[in-house]
Amino acid sequence: MSVKDKVALVTGAASGIGEQCARKLAALGASVVIADLNLKAAESVAESIRKEGGKALPVSMDVTSEEAVNAGIQQAVDRLGSIDVLVSNAGIQIVNPIEDYAFSDWKKMLAIHLDGAFLTTKAAVRHMYAAGNGGSIIYMGSVHSHEASKLKAAYVTAKHGLLGLARVVAKEGGSRGVRANVVCPGFVRTPLVDRQIPEQAIALGISEADVVKNVMLKETVDGEFTTVEDVANTVAFLAGFESSALTGQSIIVSHGWSMH
Repeated sequence: MSVKDKVALVTGAASGIGEQCARKLAALGASVVIADLNLKAAESVAESIRKEGGKALPVSMDVTSEEAVNAGIQQAVDRLGSIDVLVSNAGIQIVNPIEDYAFSDWKKMLAIHLDGAFLTTKAAVRHMYAAGNGGSIIYMGSVHSHEASKLKAAYVTAKHGLLGLARVVAKEGGSRGVRANVVCPGFVRTPLVDRQIPEQAIALGISEADVVKNVMLKETVDGEFTTVEDVANTVAFLAGFESSALTGQSIIVSHGWSMH
């Protein structure tokens, strides 16, 4: 199983999980497209990967804009020749109880997580189908693709939605060798999660230490956060899997928090 000489586009790749996924794929020999809203940060990550001997192309991409997504993916194909792997990872988090959840925040969350996944998939599969070499589409889901938590109505809804999208893409793409799967991490200690700790402490009226121990990691088998490396290794495995035996699935990477 290999991604060597494949072209992999990762959204939200200038930081956090997306950056680690891009670095892992580059280390395994893929040419990676660092697609991010923050072009300067994407350029910095791409330069770092190139210094380490990898191949990387920074691309500006707002995943909620069809025009921006199509342009970014076309740029990648023009420069690198194809798109073989799509890692739809871009995401944000907004927490609030549902009665206080602003409709504008709900729409923003669904636009980034679901519209972004749909638009990048739509653009990528056209190139995958035309090239005739198959492909792998990987959505960054969450344990919240299967479970629910308080304060996360939009996030949980969006992450559940990715399961449905992946299953449809798997069925539509199967005859053309295009696979679609969802990686579902538990809590990963990224800046996104770090910001949630004080927010949830205030919202739930408990200490930050209790948020970590009794909310975030309560159901794990070992009280440990999932690491960005854990997630990146799973993405690389799915990206390089060589048959359609593994498609339409969700792989939960959560230290046993969620078992399905």
